[in-house]
Amino acid sequence: MTDFDAIDALLAGARKEVPLPPVPERRALREELGLSRPQLAQALGVGPSTIAGWESGRDPSGEVREKYAYFLEGARTKLAAGSTPPVTDPPPQPAPTPAAPSAATSGAGDGDELAAPRPCVLCGRPARHQVEGFPQHLDPAECGTQAERTPPPEEPRPGPATVPRPQKVVPAGRRLRTGEPPDPIAAAVAAALDQHSGDVEAATAALVRRAIPDAMALLDRTRKGGRYDVVAHPWLPDVLRKPTARGADDIWEARPKWTRPTLPPGEHQVTALDVNGAYLSALKTHLPIGRLEHSTGDHHDRRRAGVHLVTPPEWEHGAYLPNPIGNRDEPGPLWVTEPTLRLLQRLSGPRYGLCDPPVIHESWTSGATENLLEKFRVLLKDARDRAIAEGDEVTLEYVKAMYAKFVSTMGESNYNRELYRTDWMHLIRSQAFVNLWWKAHRAYDEGLIVVRAMGTDELHVIGDWRAVFPEGRAVTEVKVKDIYTVGDAVRPEG
Repeated sequence: MTDFDAIDALLAGARKEVPLPPVPERRALREELGLSRPQLAQALGVGPSTIAGWESGRDPSGEVREKYAYFLEGARTKLAAGSTPPVTDPPPQPAPTPAAPSAATSGAGDGDELAAPRPCVLCGRPARHQVEGFPQHLDPAECGTQAERTPPPEEPRPGPATVPRPQKVVPAGRRLRTGEPPDPIAAAVAAALDQHSGDVEAATAALVRRAIPDAMALLDRTRKGGRYDVVAHPWLPDVLRKPTARGADDIWEARPKWTRPTLPPGEHQVTALDVNGAYLSALKTHLPIGRLEHSTGDHHDRRRAGVHLVTPPEWEHGAYLPNPIGNRDEPGPLWVTEPTLRLLQRLSGPRYGLCDPPVIHESWTSGATENLLEKFRVLLKDARDRAIAEGDEVTLEYVKAMYAKFVSTMGESNYNRELYRTDWMHLIRSQAFVNLWWKAHRAYDEGLIVVRAMGTDELHVIGDWRAVFPEGRAVTEVKVKDIYTVGDAVRPEG
């Protein structure tokens, strides 16, 4: 590659941040549409306090900045259209030209068209296309997972009179019923408190003990009509099986355990940050749907996910950033998960250029989706957010136990016999480690000194971290775990 090629690659990977409206206008646009902060936060995948920060002067960055800018521009357009007087006699319009068939309707591109609709693997509704042999909606707006997560805002009610809201109709066996379905998490907490006469500690302990079966019941509730049940106990290759009861399988999860080797001279105040809901956030990752299939060769299909035998690249930045594959002393190939492979591939691309691409030798993969556990994750996240807002520590501890134990027991565990997916367990854990690595990279990129990265949720930094990370208890925020001092103060000469 010539110097000019390198410059072209650098320019191609560079991104200019999209501009945002002035701070006062951001809140005004949201409020004029009658949208609350929690509504907007749910659509953007952040916490309500994050929206409050953006409306008071803090600016988002990266992909979420583009989403926020898209919302604000759309809000401007909608409000401007609402203030335009209607045209009584519209001019005649030419007959529309028939549109060319898209990839979604022609069967080309992302998936093959089915001869007859079949239930979507994600939501159970009829789908006309399939991806890697599994029926799916190619347009997320058509899929029940998306429709239930982001309901459209209500239209303004005409006039001062109260217009009755239509009742929601939901299926109940062969019959229909009206009203909202009961919240299983709130119902379980209420029952436990009632059973223990309001004793908070006893109710919390009882809920934590039943967290695994309750999590599986909640997963089953969110997968009604879906097909996770048929892939709950698939055949797994030997690399995912333990050779002995106390041994480990061959998968390397890339758990970070890194400490910066040196610091600049002088005395430094270090803040240990705790990343909230690390495993809860990691439930959104590319998970293989069906039985894993073997392949060889240095090729990666991004429509599939699984585990890969790779030779990782050399990492030359250990003086200030942790190695993406964690602490590993033995050289040579190793089995890594999908999140780790995608991280290495991204870091080797033109945007970052931090390492060479990993070399793939063989893989065990299946057709994959990020939305397999999305309903389950959103229900837990919403319950967690409500519990924090209301100071409900019983629900908070119950929800934490559900997602933590769900991840830790979905392998071949005697505590959870309903789901044996060792590959999912490794992928979700690795996704949590990848999420922490990106937080370390963001801290470094914003001028902080990264001191330590540990496990799934611990990041030690030097510098004004509040200018980089929002503080709070939401899953998109961080909180302070510890503050300590390292190094010696520099004494003046003379």
